[in-house]
Amino acid sequence: MKNHLTYIPLFISILFLVGCKNKGEDFKSVQKEQFCLNEKTKNIIEITTVTKENVVEGIHLTGSIDANPDKVINFVSLVNGIISNTYFSLGDSVNKGQVLAEMQSTELSSLQAKLNSLKSQIEIAKVDLDAKEQLFKDGISSNKELIEAKNELRILESEKQKVENNLSLFSASSTKNVFQIKAPTSGIITEKNINSGSTVTDDGASLFSISDLNDVWAMANIYSTDIAHVTKGMEVEIKTISYPDEVFTGKIDVISQVLDQEARVLKARIVLNNKDFKLKPGMLADITVLKNLNQQEVAVPTSSIVFFNNKNYVLVYKDDCNIEVREVEILNKKNDTTYLKKGLSENEKIITKNQLLIFESLNN
Repeated sequence: MKNHLTYIPLFISILFLVGCKNKGEDFKSVQKEQFCLNEKTKNIIEITTVTKENVVEGIHLTGSIDANPDKVINFVSLVNGIISNTYFSLGDSVNKGQVLAEMQSTELSSLQAKLNSLKSQIEIAKVDLDAKEQLFKDGISSNKELIEAKNELRILESEKQKVENNLSLFSASSTKNVFQIKAPTSGIITEKNINSGSTVTDDGASLFSISDLNDVWAMANIYSTDIAHVTKGMEVEIKTISYPDEVFTGKIDVISQVLDQEARVLKARIVLNNKDFKLKPGMLADITVLKNLNQQEVAVPTSSIVFFNNKNYVLVYKDDCNIEVREVEILNKKNDTTYLKKGLSENEKIITKNQLLIFESLNN
Protein backbone atom coordinates (compact mmCIF):
# COMPACT_ATOMS: atom_id res chain seq x y z
CA MET A 1 0.00 0.00 0.00
CA LYS A 2 2.83 2.26 0.80
CA ASN A 3 4.40 1.64 -2.61
CA HIS A 4 1.16 2.67 -4.34
CA LEU A 5 1.02 5.88 -2.35
CA THR A 6 4.57 6.65 -3.38
CA TYR A 7 3.56 6.74 -7.07
CA ILE A 8 0.52 8.99 -6.66
CA PRO A 9 2.47 12.32 -6.44
CA LEU A 10 4.53 11.28 -9.46
CA PHE A 11 1.34 10.45 -11.42
CA ILE A 12 -0.22 13.80 -10.55
CA SER A 13 2.96 15.60 -11.63
CA ILE A 14 2.88 13.86 -15.02
CA LEU A 15 -0.80 14.75 -15.51
CA PHE A 16 -0.06 18.39 -14.63
CA LEU A 17 2.82 18.60 -17.13
CA VAL A 18 0.70 17.02 -19.87
CA GLY A 19 -2.14 19.41 -19.08
CA CYS A 20 0.17 22.39 -19.29
CA LYS A 21 1.52 21.19 -22.61
CA ASN A 22 -1.99 20.76 -24.04
CA LYS A 23 -3.03 24.18 -22.71
CA GLY A 24 -0.01 25.80 -24.39
CA GLU A 25 -0.90 24.09 -27.67
CA ASP A 26 -4.51 25.31 -27.38
CA PHE A 27 -3.31 28.87 -26.68
CA LYS A 28 -1.14 28.80 -29.77
CA SER A 29 -4.05 27.58 -31.84
CA VAL A 30 -6.26 30.59 -30.90
CA GLN A 31 -3.57 33.22 -31.45
CA LYS A 32 -4.37 35.74 -34.19
CA GLU A 33 -2.94 35.09 -37.60
CA GLN A 34 -0.52 37.77 -38.80
CA PHE A 35 -2.26 40.33 -41.02
CA CYS A 36 -0.77 40.76 -44.47
CA LEU A 37 -1.89 42.75 -47.48
CA ASN A 38 -3.00 40.65 -50.40
CA GLU A 39 -3.01 41.76 -54.03
CA LYS A 40 -6.71 42.64 -53.97
CA THR A 41 -6.29 44.88 -50.93
CA LYS A 42 -3.18 46.53 -52.31
CA ASN A 43 -5.12 47.57 -55.40
CA ILE A 44 -7.59 49.68 -53.39
CA ILE A 45 -5.13 51.46 -51.08
CA GLU A 46 -2.51 54.14 -51.61
CA ILE A 47 0.83 54.37 -49.87
CA THR A 48 2.48 57.79 -49.54
CA THR A 49 5.91 58.79 -48.31
CA VAL A 50 5.49 61.69 -45.90
CA THR A 51 7.59 64.84 -46.08
CA LYS A 52 8.06 67.98 -44.07
CA GLU A 53 6.35 71.14 -45.30
CA ASN A 54 6.07 74.73 -44.25
CA VAL A 55 3.28 74.92 -41.72
CA VAL A 56 0.42 77.03 -43.04
CA GLU A 57 -2.41 77.95 -40.72
CA GLY A 58 -5.82 78.19 -42.31
CA ILE A 59 -7.96 81.10 -41.08
CA HIS A 60 -11.52 80.32 -42.07
CA LEU A 61 -13.74 83.17 -43.25
CA THR A 62 -17.17 83.37 -44.81
CA GLY A 63 -17.98 85.43 -47.88
CA SER A 64 -19.72 85.71 -51.21
CA ILE A 65 -19.00 86.18 -54.89
CA ASP A 66 -19.76 89.63 -56.33
CA ALA A 67 -19.47 91.16 -59.78
CA ASN A 68 -16.68 93.68 -60.28
CA PRO A 69 -18.61 96.99 -59.98
CA ASP A 70 -16.11 98.69 -62.29
CA LYS A 71 -17.30 96.33 -65.03
CA VAL A 72 -21.04 96.64 -64.44
CA ILE A 73 -23.20 98.89 -66.63
CA ASN A 74 -26.65 99.88 -65.35
CA PHE A 75 -28.90 100.92 -68.23
CA VAL A 76 -31.32 103.80 -67.59
CA SER A 77 -33.91 105.32 -69.91
CA LEU A 78 -33.72 108.96 -71.01
CA VAL A 79 -37.39 109.02 -72.02
CA ASN A 80 -40.75 107.89 -70.66
CA GLY A 81 -42.62 105.00 -72.23
CA ILE A 82 -44.02 101.48 -72.02
CA ILE A 83 -42.04 98.32 -72.76
CA SER A 84 -43.75 96.47 -75.61
CA ASN A 85 -41.31 93.52 -75.95
CA THR A 86 -38.28 92.08 -74.17
CA TYR A 87 -35.78 89.72 -75.76
CA PHE A 88 -33.56 88.74 -72.83
CA SER A 89 -33.65 86.94 -69.48
CA LEU A 90 -31.65 87.15 -66.28
CA GLY A 91 -28.33 85.37 -66.74
CA ASP A 92 -28.27 85.64 -70.55
CA SER A 93 -25.02 86.35 -72.36
CA VAL A 94 -25.49 89.36 -74.67
CA ASN A 95 -23.37 91.14 -77.27
CA LYS A 96 -22.86 94.87 -77.72
CA GLY A 97 -25.56 96.33 -79.97
CA GLN A 98 -27.96 93.42 -79.47
CA VAL A 99 -31.63 94.51 -79.24
CA LEU A 100 -32.85 93.65 -75.72
CA ALA A 101 -36.23 95.39 -75.63
CA GLU A 102 -38.61 97.69 -77.50
CA MET A 103 -40.41 100.68 -75.97
CA GLN A 104 -43.37 102.70 -77.16
CA SER A 105 -43.18 106.37 -76.27
CA THR A 106 -45.07 109.58 -77.06
CA GLU A 107 -41.67 111.26 -77.21
CA LEU A 108 -40.86 109.20 -80.27
CA SER A 109 -43.92 110.60 -82.03
CA SER A 110 -42.94 114.11 -80.98
CA LEU A 111 -39.38 113.70 -82.24
CA GLN A 112 -40.50 112.21 -85.53
CA ALA A 113 -43.08 115.00 -86.03
CA LYS A 114 -40.44 117.61 -85.23
CA LEU A 115 -38.04 115.98 -87.67
CA ASN A 116 -40.61 116.01 -90.45
CA SER A 117 -41.41 119.68 -89.72
CA LEU A 118 -37.75 120.62 -89.81
CA LYS A 119 -37.26 118.83 -93.11
CA SER A 120 -40.10 120.86 -94.62
CA GLN A 121 -38.72 124.10 -93.22
CA ILE A 122 -35.30 123.29 -94.58
CA GLU A 123 -36.71 122.76 -98.07
CA ILE A 124 -38.43 126.16 -97.91
CA ALA A 125 -35.28 127.79 -96.53
CA LYS A 126 -33.22 126.36 -99.38
CA VAL A 127 -35.64 127.77 -101.96
CA ASP A 128 -35.60 131.13 -100.17
CA LEU A 129 -31.80 131.14 -100.11
CA ASP A 130 -31.59 130.39 -103.83
CA ALA A 131 -33.97 133.28 -104.52
CA LYS A 132 -31.98 135.67 -102.30
CA GLU A 133 -28.73 134.68 -104.00
CA GLN A 134 -30.26 135.38 -107.42
CA LEU A 135 -31.67 138.71 -106.27
CA PHE A 136 -28.30 139.60 -104.75
CA LYS A 137 -26.61 138.87 -108.10
CA ASP A 138 -29.18 141.07 -109.84
CA GLY A 139 -28.50 143.83 -107.33
CA ILE A 140 -32.06 143.79 -106.04
CA SER A 141 -31.43 142.15 -102.65
CA SER A 142 -28.90 143.34 -100.11
CA ASN A 143 -26.02 141.30 -98.68
CA LYS A 144 -27.68 141.44 -95.26
CA GLU A 145 -30.76 139.62 -96.55
CA LEU A 146 -28.56 136.96 -98.14
CA ILE A 147 -26.63 136.38 -94.90
CA GLU A 148 -29.90 136.14 -92.93
CA ALA A 149 -31.20 133.50 -95.33
CA LYS A 150 -27.99 131.46 -94.97
CA ASN A 151 -28.14 131.67 -91.16
CA GLU A 152 -31.79 130.59 -91.14
CA LEU A 153 -30.95 127.49 -93.18
CA ARG A 154 -27.95 126.73 -90.95
CA ILE A 155 -30.08 126.93 -87.77
CA LEU A 156 -32.74 124.63 -89.21
CA GLU A 157 -30.15 122.07 -90.32
CA SER A 158 -28.56 122.18 -86.86
CA GLU A 159 -31.93 121.51 -85.22
CA LYS A 160 -32.55 118.65 -87.65
CA GLN A 161 -29.16 117.11 -86.77
CA LYS A 162 -29.96 117.36 -83.07
CA VAL A 163 -33.29 115.55 -83.48
CA GLU A 164 -31.68 112.85 -85.64
CA ASN A 165 -28.98 112.36 -83.01
CA ASN A 166 -31.64 111.91 -80.33
CA LEU A 167 -33.50 109.38 -82.45
CA SER A 168 -30.24 107.54 -83.07
CA LEU A 169 -29.35 107.67 -79.37
CA PHE A 170 -32.68 106.08 -78.49
CA SER A 171 -32.32 103.61 -81.41
CA ALA A 172 -35.65 104.63 -82.91
CA SER A 173 -37.12 102.19 -85.40
CA SER A 174 -39.13 103.95 -88.12
CA THR A 175 -40.70 100.66 -89.28
CA LYS A 176 -41.95 99.51 -85.83
CA ASN A 177 -42.46 103.03 -84.43
CA VAL A 178 -40.65 102.07 -81.20
CA PHE A 179 -37.43 102.86 -79.39
CA GLN A 180 -35.07 99.85 -79.50
CA ILE A 181 -33.12 99.30 -76.31
CA LYS A 182 -29.74 97.84 -77.27
CA ALA A 183 -26.97 96.33 -75.15
CA PRO A 184 -24.35 99.04 -74.55
CA THR A 185 -21.65 96.40 -74.02
CA SER A 186 -21.09 92.65 -74.10
CA GLY A 187 -21.50 90.62 -70.92
CA ILE A 188 -23.95 88.76 -68.70
CA ILE A 189 -27.35 90.11 -67.62
CA THR A 190 -27.04 90.23 -63.82
CA GLU A 191 -30.14 92.34 -63.12
CA LYS A 192 -33.47 92.71 -64.95
CA ASN A 193 -36.18 95.13 -63.85
CA ILE A 194 -38.43 95.27 -66.93
CA ASN A 195 -40.94 93.00 -68.66
CA SER A 196 -43.50 93.48 -71.41
CA GLY A 197 -45.97 96.11 -70.23
CA SER A 198 -43.59 97.74 -67.73
CA THR A 199 -43.82 101.52 -67.43
CA VAL A 200 -40.50 103.27 -67.84
CA THR A 201 -39.64 106.76 -66.64
CA ASP A 202 -36.62 109.01 -67.05
CA ASP A 203 -36.02 109.19 -63.28
CA GLY A 204 -32.73 107.25 -63.49
CA ALA A 205 -34.03 103.84 -62.39
CA SER A 206 -32.00 100.94 -63.79
CA LEU A 207 -33.80 98.85 -66.41
CA PHE A 208 -31.14 96.12 -66.42
CA SER A 209 -27.46 95.55 -65.62
CA ILE A 210 -24.78 93.98 -67.78
CA SER A 211 -21.65 92.64 -66.06
CA ASP A 212 -18.33 91.52 -67.44
CA LEU A 213 -17.72 88.35 -65.40
CA ASN A 214 -14.28 87.49 -66.78
CA ASP A 215 -13.04 88.42 -63.34
CA VAL A 216 -15.13 88.61 -60.17
CA TRP A 217 -14.65 89.63 -56.55
CA ALA A 218 -14.80 87.37 -53.54
CA MET A 219 -15.82 89.53 -50.59
CA ALA A 220 -14.63 87.98 -47.31
CA ASN A 221 -15.93 88.82 -43.84
CA ILE A 222 -13.08 89.37 -41.36
CA TYR A 223 -14.36 89.04 -37.80
CA SER A 224 -12.88 90.95 -34.88
CA THR A 225 -10.90 87.93 -33.62
CA ASP A 226 -9.13 87.57 -36.99
CA ILE A 227 -8.44 91.22 -37.84
CA ALA A 228 -4.92 91.11 -36.38
CA HIS A 229 -4.02 87.97 -38.37
CA VAL A 230 -5.31 88.89 -41.85
CA THR A 231 -3.36 91.37 -43.99
CA LYS A 232 -3.30 92.57 -47.57
CA GLY A 233 -1.43 90.29 -49.98
CA MET A 234 -2.10 87.02 -48.12
CA GLU A 235 -2.98 84.05 -50.31
CA VAL A 236 -6.43 82.51 -50.02
CA GLU A 237 -8.21 79.34 -51.11
CA ILE A 238 -11.90 79.52 -51.94
CA LYS A 239 -14.50 76.77 -52.18
CA THR A 240 -18.17 76.92 -53.15
CA ILE A 241 -21.09 74.54 -52.68
CA SER A 242 -21.51 74.33 -56.44
CA TYR A 243 -17.93 73.06 -56.96
CA PRO A 244 -17.01 71.28 -53.69
CA ASP A 245 -13.98 69.52 -55.17
CA GLU A 246 -12.50 72.60 -56.84
CA VAL A 247 -10.32 75.19 -55.11
CA PHE A 248 -10.09 78.74 -56.47
CA THR A 249 -6.99 80.69 -55.47
CA GLY A 250 -6.20 84.37 -55.17
CA LYS A 251 -4.74 87.07 -52.94
CA ILE A 252 -6.31 89.66 -50.70
CA ASP A 253 -6.30 92.83 -52.79
CA VAL A 254 -7.95 95.33 -50.45
CA ILE A 255 -9.09 95.31 -46.81
CA SER A 256 -11.66 97.92 -45.80
CA GLN A 257 -10.68 100.21 -42.94
CA VAL A 258 -14.28 100.67 -41.82
CA LEU A 259 -16.47 98.03 -40.17
CA ASP A 260 -19.61 97.01 -42.01
CA GLN A 261 -22.35 98.54 -39.87
CA GLU A 262 -24.77 95.61 -40.27
CA ALA A 263 -22.48 92.58 -40.04
CA ARG A 264 -19.85 94.26 -37.81
CA VAL A 265 -17.01 92.84 -39.89
CA LEU A 266 -14.25 94.17 -42.10
CA LYS A 267 -14.64 93.38 -45.77
CA ALA A 268 -11.68 91.98 -47.71
CA ARG A 269 -11.66 91.88 -51.51
CA ILE A 270 -10.09 89.06 -53.52
CA VAL A 271 -9.98 89.41 -57.32
CA LEU A 272 -10.50 86.05 -59.05
CA ASN A 273 -10.02 85.07 -62.68
CA ASN A 274 -13.33 83.66 -63.92
CA LYS A 275 -12.67 82.79 -67.54
CA ASP A 276 -14.90 79.68 -67.33
CA PHE A 277 -17.73 81.70 -65.70
CA LYS A 278 -18.07 79.10 -62.94
CA LEU A 279 -18.28 81.75 -60.24
CA LYS A 280 -21.62 83.56 -60.23
CA PRO A 281 -22.49 86.75 -58.33
CA GLY A 282 -24.43 85.84 -55.19
CA MET A 283 -22.69 82.49 -54.57
CA LEU A 284 -21.69 81.81 -50.97
CA ALA A 285 -18.01 81.05 -50.49
CA ASP A 286 -15.84 79.34 -47.87
CA ILE A 287 -12.64 81.37 -47.78
CA THR A 288 -9.45 80.14 -46.14
CA VAL A 289 -6.68 82.67 -45.59
CA LEU A 290 -3.25 80.99 -45.59
CA LYS A 291 -0.94 82.19 -42.82
CA ASN A 292 2.66 80.92 -43.01
CA LEU A 293 3.98 80.07 -39.49
CA ASN A 294 7.65 79.93 -40.60
CA GLN A 295 8.27 76.37 -39.37
CA GLN A 296 8.39 72.94 -40.95
CA GLU A 297 6.61 69.82 -39.74
CA VAL A 298 5.53 66.47 -41.13
CA ALA A 299 2.46 66.94 -43.31
CA VAL A 300 -0.09 64.25 -44.17
CA PRO A 301 -3.40 64.31 -46.04
CA THR A 302 -6.21 65.04 -43.60
CA SER A 303 -8.15 62.10 -45.03
CA SER A 304 -5.41 59.68 -43.90
CA ILE A 305 -6.06 60.39 -40.18
CA VAL A 306 -8.10 57.77 -38.32
CA PHE A 307 -9.98 59.14 -35.32
CA PHE A 308 -10.72 56.38 -32.78
CA ASN A 309 -11.54 56.59 -29.06
CA ASN A 310 -10.74 60.31 -28.98
CA LYS A 311 -7.28 59.75 -30.40
CA ASN A 312 -5.74 60.26 -33.84
CA TYR A 313 -3.88 57.50 -35.66
CA VAL A 314 -2.10 56.85 -38.93
CA LEU A 315 -1.22 53.49 -40.47
CA VAL A 316 2.54 53.26 -40.95
CA TYR A 317 3.48 50.87 -43.76
CA LYS A 318 6.76 48.98 -43.41
CA ASP A 319 5.99 45.98 -45.58
CA ASP A 320 2.92 43.97 -46.58
CA CYS A 321 2.96 42.04 -43.32
CA ASN A 322 4.18 44.84 -41.07
CA ILE A 323 1.68 47.71 -40.74
CA GLU A 324 1.71 49.73 -37.54
CA VAL A 325 -1.21 51.61 -36.04
CA ARG A 326 0.51 54.67 -34.60
CA GLU A 327 -0.94 57.45 -32.51
CA VAL A 328 -0.08 60.98 -33.67
CA GLU A 329 -0.51 64.47 -32.25
CA ILE A 330 -1.94 67.13 -34.54
CA LEU A 331 -0.36 70.59 -34.63
CA ASN A 332 -2.51 72.34 -37.21
CA LYS A 333 -4.83 71.82 -40.16
CA LYS A 334 -5.19 73.61 -43.47
CA ASN A 335 -8.01 72.38 -45.68
CA ASP A 336 -6.86 68.94 -46.92
CA THR A 337 -3.48 68.97 -45.16
CA THR A 338 -2.77 68.15 -41.50
CA TYR A 339 0.53 69.05 -39.80
CA LEU A 340 1.74 66.68 -37.08
CA LYS A 341 3.46 67.73 -33.89
CA LYS A 342 4.76 64.25 -33.09
CA GLY A 343 4.23 60.57 -33.84
CA LEU A 344 5.57 60.38 -37.39
CA SER A 345 8.94 61.03 -38.99
CA GLU A 346 9.86 62.36 -42.40
CA ASN A 347 10.22 59.70 -45.15
CA GLU A 348 8.06 57.14 -43.35
CA LYS A 349 5.31 55.59 -45.43
CA ILE A 350 1.62 55.71 -44.52
CA ILE A 351 -1.58 54.39 -46.04
CA THR A 352 -3.66 57.31 -47.34
CA LYS A 353 -6.61 55.60 -49.04
CA ASN A 354 -9.09 53.10 -47.59
CA GLN A 355 -7.00 53.04 -44.42
CA LEU A 356 -10.14 52.46 -42.32
CA LEU A 357 -10.49 48.97 -43.84
CA ILE A 358 -6.94 48.13 -42.85
CA PHE A 359 -7.41 49.71 -39.41
CA GLU A 360 -10.47 47.54 -38.70
CA SER A 361 -8.73 44.41 -39.94
CA LEU A 362 -5.75 45.05 -37.66
CA ASN A 363 -8.03 45.69 -34.68
CA ASN A 364 -10.02 42.52 -35.30
